[in-house]
Amino acid sequence: MNPALEQRHRALREAETKAEQLFARIEETGIIRSGASEKQINQEIYELAFQMFGIKKYWHKRIVRAGKNTLHPYRENPPDLIVTPEDIIFLDFGPIFEDWEADLGRTYVLGNDPMKIKLRDDIEKAWDLGKAYFESKPDITSSELFHYMCQVAEENGWEFGGPHAGHLIGEFPHEKIQGEDIVNYIHPDNNKPMRYPDHNGHPRDWILEVHFVDRKLEIGGFVEKLLTVD
Repeated sequence: MNPALEQRHRALREAETKAEQLFARIEETGIIRSGASEKQINQEIYELAFQMFGIKKYWHKRIVRAGKNTLHPYRENPPDLIVTPEDIIFLDFGPIFEDWEADLGRTYVLGNDPMKIKLRDDIEKAWDLGKAYFESKPDITSSELFHYMCQVAEENGWEFGGPHAGHLIGEFPHEKIQGEDIVNYIHPDNNKPMRYPDHNGHPRDWILEVHFVDRKLEIGGFVEKLLTVD
């Protein structure tokens, strides 16, 4: 690995490690709890992130979704809900650490509902399967990986809930993601190999997102983390 790429990967990994530390502290402090609204939890996480790391800047909107709102993909803005004692909740935060982006998503289950627990566990396993599939195919395209993740969802009794399965990540602001520019996404219509360099000849790094849903049960689970950096 060349020195510039090694430095880039180190910076991305350090950013994600700090995001993981933030999520661990969220769990320790009991911020995710019944009786609080999604907006309230979101604000408390923002304040905690500032206390821990001085974070004020995020490269995308901060998401806390509970109950039936977990069915909604990123671009939607459902009404604020109050978390219930047996709820499923997911977080999606994109903090910026020293100009390097992190993007981490995790799902939590309050109570002991077996289907919600299964969903939480299945998405974690599915992410690992997606990583292994990506590593096994040097010329894999974004479309191939997206369809594989849909297959994994179906095999586990779920539906893939999002229009894509991830996106580029990098130094803020990374290659601009907007509208229907699908080359920046792990999208069903993006047939470019994921390991192809960008227009400047630089390597691209990806986030893999897993969003499984059950529309009848009105539950969804979400997890995302770095795909191309070990």
